Amino acid sequence: MTGTAAVDGDVVDVVCLGESMVTFLPSRPGRLADVPSFARTIGGAESNVACALAAAGHAVKWVSRVGADGFGDHLIAAVAAYGVDTSGVRRDANRPTGIYFRTATDRATDAHEVLYYRAGSAASAMSPTNVPHEDLDGARVLHLSGITAALSPECLGLMRVLTARRAGRPLVSFDVNHRPGLWREDPAVLLDLARGADVVFVGEDEAEEAWGLRGAAAIRSALPEPAVLVVKQGAQGAVAYTRPARPARTPCASEADVADVAGHPEDTVTHVPAPRVDVVAAVGAGDAFAAGFLSATLRGLPVEARLRHGHLTAAATLTVAGDLGTPPPTAYADRLAALDDERWGTLHLGPGWTAADQAMEEVRTS
Repeated sequence: MTGTAAVDGDVVDVVCLGESMVTFLPSRPGRLADVPSFARTIGGAESNVACALAAAGHAVKWVSRVGADGFGDHLIAAVAAYGVDTSGVRRDANRPTGIYFRTATDRATDAHEVLYYRAGSAASAMSPTNVPHEDLDGARVLHLSGITAALSPECLGLMRVLTARRAGRPLVSFDVNHRPGLWREDPAVLLDLARGADVVFVGEDEAEEAWGLRGAAAIRSALPEPAVLVVKQGAQGAVAYTRPARPARTPCASEADVADVAGHPEDTVTHVPAPRVDVVAAVGAGDAFAAGFLSATLRGLPVEARLRHGHLTAAATLTVAGDLGTPPPTAYADRLAALDDERWGTLHLGPGWTAADQAMEEVRTS
């Protein structure tokens, strides 16, 4: 797969389907009960990926449902401001736009609090019958996440349809994104959905929590079907399992993107350590990683470069307070991704590192 932004209205690099919400970030650290005010922003796994990909120059469409309310107006305008096509977002006069509040602490700590107000939201009503095929057709990649499957039985039904293997479908990218607070079903359902995808992203920690699987190799054993499996290992980095390629079986997928699992049982295993990052907030980093990896995939880069671009895009989000960071300019990211192993291993990124196309020596390597 090659190229970046579409040259006409009929070509879309990536369609991202899922709920986005208006997010309220605290004005200071502390319990939600003690925070006096909040700043309004946006958040949602799939729209985060869409915005990051659009900021990187790709033609991206976001498909969802929002309420016919002011928060819905804000979401559509905010996502569109990144250059994302929002024509696939439907308005629902009977259901509200979802919102949520969170504390400033790391999601992994016991002090982290999140309050979702998304039950019965417009997006939770997405189903196989009300998401038009024309909103999804023609994309080179369809990006989904397990969060959508957790919103309602109707959304789960939609996800089953979209991850079913069929001729002519786009390359399907699936981020497991297990959220225990949302999930009503057996989380093994997420494993079933992931098996239908071509590219899967999953955190080592969430695979253990959801499925009792320990270690990247065990995850790959449970998920042999995807042509590409990326296991994220936090600050330790990420490992990609890729299968030897076969000729494309869909109009959009290249021989580098789709593999014949039955005919080529061997994996190529590629591990790339994460750079050292001065973390401001961890929320949204997984979405950013997926965007960076998919961007490099669309550009036909090798697997190691895809993982490095995933790490760099994640670092852009880790070094800001909100769910969305500004990706580094492509040429700048390419230079960093091309560092030799020694210099990559000493890369140190802090707040503001993506602000300009800096000279190489301006990035700390220590």
